Amino acid sequence: MRYLYHKWIYLPFVNLSFRSKMFVVFVLVTIIPMLLFVYFSFELTKSKLTEQIYINMVTSTAQINKNLENKLDSYERISASIYLDNRLSGYLTSEYDDTPSYLEAYRFIGNSIDTIKTAYMDFDEVFIYSDNASLPKDNYYVHPVTDATRKSELFHLLSESHGNLVHMSTPQTGNSPAMFTIARLLNNNQIQYPYGILVFRIPESAIYSLMEKETDDKDIFIVNEDGIILSAADKQMLNTSLPKLLDLGENGLPAGRFDAVYKGEKAIAVSNTVKNGWKTVSVFPYERIIHEARSFSNLILVISLAFIVVALLLIYITALLFSKRITILIKMVRRVERGDFTPAGHRNLGNDEIGQLHFAFDQMTVRLKNLITEVYQKEISGKEAELELLQAQINPHFLYNTLGSISSLAMKHNDPRIQNMVVNLAKFYRISLNKGKSILPIHEELKLTQSYIAIQTTRFEGQLNVTYSVDEAILPHSTVKLTLQPFVENSVVHALWDQDNRLNIHIKGILEADDIVLSVIDDGVGMSQETVESLLQERPGRGYGIMNVDRRIKLKFGEDYGVNVFSRPGIGTTVQIRLPQKGVIEAPDNGI
Repeated sequence: MRYLYHKWIYLPFVNLSFRSKMFVVFVLVTIIPMLLFVYFSFELTKSKLTEQIYINMVTSTAQINKNLENKLDSYERISASIYLDNRLSGYLTSEYDDTPSYLEAYRFIGNSIDTIKTAYMDFDEVFIYSDNASLPKDNYYVHPVTDATRKSELFHLLSESHGNLVHMSTPQTGNSPAMFTIARLLNNNQIQYPYGILVFRIPESAIYSLMEKETDDKDIFIVNEDGIILSAADKQMLNTSLPKLLDLGENGLPAGRFDAVYKGEKAIAVSNTVKNGWKTVSVFPYERIIHEARSFSNLILVISLAFIVVALLLIYITALLFSKRITILIKMVRRVERGDFTPAGHRNLGNDEIGQLHFAFDQMTVRLKNLITEVYQKEISGKEAELELLQAQINPHFLYNTLGSISSLAMKHNDPRIQNMVVNLAKFYRISLNKGKSILPIHEELKLTQSYIAIQTTRFEGQLNVTYSVDEAILPHSTVKLTLQPFVENSVVHALWDQDNRLNIHIKGILEADDIVLSVIDDGVGMSQETVESLLQERPGRGYGIMNVDRRIKLKFGEDYGVNVFSRPGIGTTVQIRLPQKGVIEAPDNGI
């Protein structure tokens, strides 16, 4: 299995060009997932649409039921008001033998019915059946109870209604629209037999108007308790059986949601029952849901295909750009492999990873060429460096030996001053040279300064007075070489201005928080602010100089440390050197 994978999958893919690999990967990671995405989006859309349509159907049928119940309740209230009208019952049950008396009855009955029809525009007809033989019948407000009336379905329903409202529908015939008939027997507690029948005739369109706005995308029916269609958009369906239309067999209409077959197609249906036993049924064919879901999926497919075409074009251009630049890099590597380190001179390949790799490789080639040249130069100058190093080692020894000879001659001629100056000068150079090191302990720096002061004391005998107050805790800490001596020298050279006045120099060292502060204080002539600022500028021929000390301290320990100079003419000068309590700590040879 592994052999087949290696032969038929791994090797063919590895041997493809970079451009072909990108196309294969693109097909695998975009087209196949896109097709799966379209399929699942279709299924998800269909499911969501079905759920949304079901919720809409439940909501609409509930609203239609509520409106229908409100309308039927209003019909019941108006019928109850007539039923309880004692004056009307009096007129309908009275015996009439002359014209004026029944005319008053007709006037009252006509006004009552006209008022009802004015208040309820749904009513097409409102009349009363009366079997009072003495009351003339006009067949408009009052109708006679005939044998045909007694044999009618309406009379049969009323005989079993126990005084309640009955509802009956009449199908559309010829030019006569479909009608609803609502009727109830008129009687009262004193008379135990009906004295009339109240009849409301309402066009089916008045009931259909309750659901007309909801039938744009689905079919809605109002059926009675037997499943007979009472109201629908298609008037040809009135008075037909909805269960048979939905292919439900003899089971009748289920409550709630159920599946059915409507006009030969699978459909979702929702049934909701009105309190008088009628039902509102909403039907939505599944094919409409699938059509909408398919339309949405087709739109996604078209958009996806458009993006794929654009992506293929972009990938082709990108792959071409990548493969061309990679080919340039391969040529450069092979040229270096042959030992040719001459820069290729290609144009800029961009700032992305490949461009940076090209730039770095080009720089590396130049660097390799320079390094090869430097190796030859270093081999030639190697011996020269060794000779210079040997000379650097010989010169200090020569200086020490010469100073030793001068000291011996001073002792031979019994001149201790010359001997002391030579010894102090030797100590000064021994410490200042310090085997080439730039860092030394503070106690060594103090020894170096003392050697310098001893030489100057011999020179300016009786004119220098140097005192020390140095905290022994700072002696092991490190400082840069020649930290104090340049400032003592500056005091001797510039502050000693009168041979009759002694120059007092005080060298101080203390711990201050996490820092070490060294001070050189003199009571010489002092300096103006302009002179102080000039001292902070290094000049040729001034030795190390204040600026040099400040710069070396900052380079070694950071910008927070260095030299500050405070001076006033005629008063003196104070130089403060701030150092950190860090670095190498060495034990002092002796205290100050």
